[in-house]
Amino acid sequence: MKKVFAILILFCPYIISAHEDINSIDELQDAGVLLIDSQGKAILSSQAGKNFIPASTTKLVTAWLALTHWGADYHFKTNFYWDNFTNTLWVKGNGDPFLVSEELLVIARNLKRLGLKKIDAIGLDDSYFQTDLSVPGSSVSSNPYDAVPTAIAANFNTITIKSVAGRIVSAEKQTPLTSFAKTYASQQKLSQRKIRINTGRSTGNAERYFAELLAAFLRQQDVDVGEQIIWGKVNDLPVYYCHKNSKSLAEMIRPMMKYSTNFIANQLVLMLSADHYQRPANFKDVSSYMEEKLHEEFQWQHFSLKEGAGLSRQNKLSPHHLVQLLEAFRPWKHLLPEVTPGVYAKSGTLNKVSTLAGYSVNRNNQWNAFAIMIKQSVSHKRRNQIASEFITLSIPK
Repeated sequence: MKKVFAILILFCPYIISAHEDINSIDELQDAGVLLIDSQGKAILSSQAGKNFIPASTTKLVTAWLALTHWGADYHFKTNFYWDNFTNTLWVKGNGDPFLVSEELLVIARNLKRLGLKKIDAIGLDDSYFQTDLSVPGSSVSSNPYDAVPTAIAANFNTITIKSVAGRIVSAEKQTPLTSFAKTYASQQKLSQRKIRINTGRSTGNAERYFAELLAAFLRQQDVDVGEQIIWGKVNDLPVYYCHKNSKSLAEMIRPMMKYSTNFIANQLVLMLSADHYQRPANFKDVSSYMEEKLHEEFQWQHFSLKEGAGLSRQNKLSPHHLVQLLEAFRPWKHLLPEVTPGVYAKSGTLNKVSTLAGYSVNRNNQWNAFAIMIKQSVSHKRRNQIASEFITLSIPK
C-alpha cells in the first residue's frame, strides 16, 4: 500500500494540469506544495519531492511516532520511592512532559494518604536523560519555547510570575512561589503583567524547581518537609507510589499541536529514544531513532531530523514526506487544531520559513492531506487562506 501511494503521487496526471493554479498564488511560485485527494491522487503538486525546512510541522512526525509507539490512551508514569533509613523521598523521572501543578497536588495528596508525615530530603534520580541537554536549533533566552528538556520537570520547566507593589508573586493561583522561582525571577525584568519564563539552561535549576514545588504541595497537606534536595540513583528500593498522569498521550498531543509546545515535543522524542536504546536520552539518539523509524515505515530517503519540535534548520523534509505521514496520521486527525474553517493543520515558522501541513475538508467531507513549504515569511492568516483555497480545488467536478 505504501508503494502504491508513492506511485500515485509521483505519476498522477493531475500534477501538470494543476501547475497554473499554483503559479496564480504569489507565495507558492518557489514553494513546495502537495495536495492529494482521498484516493491518494495529486490535485496540486510543485516541488513536492524537494526538501525544505519543516519548522514546527516536525511535530506531526513526533506525534505520529509517539502515538504509534504508546497509543493514544497511554498515561505516563512517575515512580516515587521511600528510604526509611534517611527519611528521603526519591523521585525517578521518566520524562513525563505534563507534570503540572495540578498533577503535583494529586501526588502530594496521595503520598499523604499513604502515611507520609515527615521527609528530611527529596532525592532526584534524573538518569533517564543526559544532563544539560541542548536542543538543536534552540536559543539562549528566557522564552518558554526555549525551556530545556529534563527527565524530571514541573510546569514545562517554566515559571509564571508577576510583580505586585514591588513584590514578586506567582501569577498562577494553583502554583506556589518557591525559593528558586523568587530568586530566579528577581534577575528578570518584570512588569505588573504576568510573564512566563523558562528555568534557564541548567538541568539542575529545572529539577530543583520541581523538588521545591513538590515540597510546597506536600506542606499544604501538613507533611513536614526538610529543605534538602539531593541527586543520585534509586538503588534497591521498592516503589512506594506510582503516579499515573491524569492526561492521556492524546490529551497531551492536542495542546502540543494547538500551542506548538516545543517542550512537550522534545520530551516525547527523548523518551522514545531512551525507551528504544535503553540508555540515557540524548539528541544524537533522537536523530537516529526518528530517521530509522521513518525509513523503516515509509522507506524515506534523503531527509534529516535533529530534534522533534522543529527548532533546527538542519531538519529537512519534503511536502511528499509530510503528506505521506499525514496519510498514516488519519486515525488521529482530530488532534490537529482547526486553523480556519475546514482546515485542520499544524503550522511552522522560522526566519524566512513558513509551513503548513494537515487536511482540508471539502463539502463532501473528504479530508484531503496537504503540505505547504515556503522559503519566505508568510503570515499565519495568509497561509490559512491559501489552505482554504485548496478546499474548492479538492471538490470533484
